[in-house]
Amino acid sequence: MDLRISTLLNAYRNGTTTPRTVIENILKEMDKAPSQIWISRLSREALEKYLEPLENCNTIPADKPLFGIPFAIKDNIDFEGLESTSACPAYAYKPQKSSFVVNRLIAAGAIPLGKTNMDQFATGLVGVRSPYGSIPNKLAPEYISGGSSSGSAAALAYGLCSFSLGTDTAGSGRVPAAFNKLVGVKPTRGLLSTSGVIPACRSLDCVSIFALDTNDAQEVLNIAQGEDSEDPYSREAPWVHTENNRARLPEKWTFGIPDKLEFFGNEGYSKAFEKTVQAFEKAGGTKVIIPFEPFLKAAKLLYEGPWVFERYNAVGKFIEKHPDEIHPVTKSIITPKRTPHPSEVFEGFHTLQAYKKIADKIISSVDFLLTPTAGTIYKTADVEKNPIELNSNLGYYTNYMNLLDYSALAIPSEDATSESGNASRLPFGVTLVGKAFDDYKLLDAAKKVEGYLASKIPLAVCGAHLKGCSLHEELSRAVFIEATETAPEYKMLALNGPIPKPALIAASNGEGKSFYIEIYGLSAEDFGEFVKRVPAPLSIGKVKTIDGRFISGFVADSSVLELYRAGKAKDISEYGDWRKYRNSL
Repeated sequence: MDLRISTLLNAYRNGTTTPRTVIENILKEMDKAPSQIWISRLSREALEKYLEPLENCNTIPADKPLFGIPFAIKDNIDFEGLESTSACPAYAYKPQKSSFVVNRLIAAGAIPLGKTNMDQFATGLVGVRSPYGSIPNKLAPEYISGGSSSGSAAALAYGLCSFSLGTDTAGSGRVPAAFNKLVGVKPTRGLLSTSGVIPACRSLDCVSIFALDTNDAQEVLNIAQGEDSEDPYSREAPWVHTENNRARLPEKWTFGIPDKLEFFGNEGYSKAFEKTVQAFEKAGGTKVIIPFEPFLKAAKLLYEGPWVFERYNAVGKFIEKHPDEIHPVTKSIITPKRTPHPSEVFEGFHTLQAYKKIADKIISSVDFLLTPTAGTIYKTADVEKNPIELNSNLGYYTNYMNLLDYSALAIPSEDATSESGNASRLPFGVTLVGKAFDDYKLLDAAKKVEGYLASKIPLAVCGAHLKGCSLHEELSRAVFIEATETAPEYKMLALNGPIPKPALIAASNGEGKSFYIEIYGLSAEDFGEFVKRVPAPLSIGKVKTIDGRFISGFVADSSVLELYRAGKAKDISEYGDWRKYRNSL
């Protein structure tokens, strides 16, 4: 099944499936997938509570934008139907109510499926520190699935839900996204309430979102966010009163690349990142090399500064009372080796503020930073042998983020060759980093670049393939990149036929105009199949965009002029947009 949110909603509207059918299919797939993904699941009987209100709806209610959309919940986030364990059975309790974020999603029509596996007490980026077992990576079974939100990412990768919730303190919502080729939203601290979340470092914790693409990620972010009066760390977004206050990507944009790149000997990851940087440049961005040392120094404070004792504050007393119930690596990290002098806590805050002042100036010099999400990926067996060092390596590009109060978006990119240099491929991803409340700016950038990644071929459409038009379904496998305009060098003619279509032709004598276009990214195979279906007099050629790029897109051959002279085509250039012309009829 294609479980993307837009696909399911369209299927529900068209009557080709129902939420009940989707859930039944998912339950069958759950039985085939690794059992380690889930710590607890809702029974068929318990799911009726969420399915019955969605039955017999002729249309999707306006207040249910996630109507019938299945999702998974990390087991340190409260859901009233199931226990919260944080991957420690002795810690289990049954919450009286669901967390703030879960309630918002259910109110929007989403269907909860169960609680997912994780590194115990959200301590780890590897996904192997759990009494419920480690989850084989769907894309590379010998390798880790990443943590601590391992189960939430795996549930999505194995096709068991449309989106999932994780948490992110040091990278737990980004590293699993990279290792499972998912989109991972690490929102601005406080944008999503942490009420009903078992804390790791309460002042740094974020609820994160895993999604299949950026459009789904944005839709869930739109619904999940909101100030929570019961969460002292919740913050009101600047765009609450007007969307104009959302930071957006400008027409000309820059991205910062660290001067200290580290891939821990993984040449495949290094080459994949080089290709990704080139894709960002092709999409219109300008690369700027930035000093990364202040970010790295800030990152060290997470496990070498007073924030270690904030982890102890969350669950330390429980660990002392139940030492045999705790994963040994987790216990060694959370249990302090000594009690610090109180002055060391303030010294840590002062040191962080000094690094933040420098880092803020650097990140403000570009529109966002671009880094690998992780510098490498490890086999599960290797992590078991060397758990501390390898886990620490995975946090090289992530640990500073919440300390410095930044937003981030992890997206999948080019696969990497394995470290042995053979033909096998390994999942790789990158992270876009912005200042606090740059969340939508990062989404803008990801959408602009999405079609240039993973060998996608950009295609510009101007007529029946636009969103909402009759042939848009032919682009169901494509990735939407952006909406823009052509250069002011064209005319548009409307062609008669069973399916009305426009013909874009080059204008002469300076009579050209700009026209609305949408750009999509297709795989080479899908692009080839698409081109085969294009009927004469239309063809695929190069279309010049308003900012001077040349994109493959619909153009017409000279025979269309004969149709125009014969009265079988109409000049509709005055509308500047095929949809405006169609709406005028």
